Formats: sequence, structure tokens, C-alpha cells
Amino acid sequence: MRGLVSHRALSAVLTVLGLVGAFVLMAGAPARAGENTFVEVTPNPAQAGTRVSIRASCGNDNNRQAEVNSDAFGRVMLRPDNGFLTGAVTIPGNKAPGDYPVDLRCSNGNTASTILTVLNMAQPSKGPATGGGGTATGRGAGSLLLIGGLVAVAVVAGVSARRRAGSRG
Repeated sequence: MRGLVSHRALSAVLTVLGLVGAFVLMAGAPARAGENTFVEVTPNPAQAGTRVSIRASCGNDNNRQAEVNSDAFGRVMLRPDNGFLTGAVTIPGNKAPGDYPVDLRCSNGNTASTILTVLNMAQPSKGPATGGGGTATGRGAGSLLLIGGLVAVAVVAGVSARRRAGSRG
């Protein structure tokens, strides 16, 4: 019976870790069109007035320049760089906040698009004196991984405690 409980506990831990891992991987995936054609902008979302990097692929045709257009920043030519097409551009400081399509046009006819979210928040000149920042809230992928790890440790500790209690009796 103990072996069955141990197997179920291990199966549950692996399932939780698998789901957390899948969530983390899917959260960072670039927008894709076609098999190997994509365009991504980082950081995204981005504050108006900041510089963003653009990385793209035109499938098997990454040795030629490609063009990216967006109302967020205009036209940018991407150049070949280590198997990808890359470029960088600064979003104008007065750009209105919103979601802007970013469209890739390759010389081989392939296209792809993604969405860039532009933020335009007033930047304070100095942050408020609120302490060390240890009370910040918000759950990201790191929090989910931490919770999954704690659950895994608790399950393993419980299984170990049961084994010890069963061997004494």
C-alpha cells in the first residue's frame, strides 16, 4: 500500500511541475506565422521613449534584410545576425498608450506579426521613500515555480514521514 501512495504522490508532483513548466514556456513564446517565420519585440510591454529590440526569422531566408512596420515606431530594417534578423528602435516619447501591430515582411514573401503594447506613464523624478520593497505584491511565473517547488517538497516530506512511521510499527 505504501508503494501505491508513494507512486501517486510522485505522479501528482510531476503533474504539477509539468503544468507549471508548460505555463512558463507558453508565456514567453513569440508570435508565429508559418513554420519558421516569426517576429518578436522585447521588452513588451514597453514604455514610450524606450528602446526596443526586434528579432525575427523569415524561415530559411535569414541572410537577407527584412522590413518591420508599426504605428508604434515606424519602419525598421532588420539585418542578418547569428541566424536571425535583428534590429532596434526607440518608441517616441509622446506615443499614445495602446496595442500596436508589428508587421514583418520578408524578401521571400513570408509575413508575420505580433502586438506591441506601449505604455505612457508619467515617470517620477524620484521614487517615494517606502522602505526596502519587501512587501511588493504580484504573481508572475517565478511565484508559480516557487509554489510548485514548495508543494513538491511537502509531498516528498509527507511520504518520507509515512515510511518512517510505518517501519516502526
